[in-house]
Amino acid sequence: MSATLWIDVAGWAGVVALLVAYGLVSARRLEGDSAVYQWLNLAGGALVLLNSFHHRAFPSVAVNVVWIAIALYTLAFRRRRG
Repeated sequence: MSATLWIDVAGWAGVVALLVAYGLVSARRLEGDSAVYQWLNLAGGALVLLNSFHHRAFPSVAVNVVWIAIALYTLAFRRRRG
């Protein structure tokens, strides 16, 4: 398989992770500040970021950098809070 195909598969996996996270919070199965929700957002954002960068979709790169930063901040805050 080509590298581009792997990057596209990674991008779609990221989209699935982000949509699962959003769906679980919307269905009240997860809290918005839960570790699982934040890890899904972090992983999903990173995979979509990889895909966006590869395809030179820089607006999407920017939004995913912020998305990842928010997830990292929330995970760090949760860790400090105990």
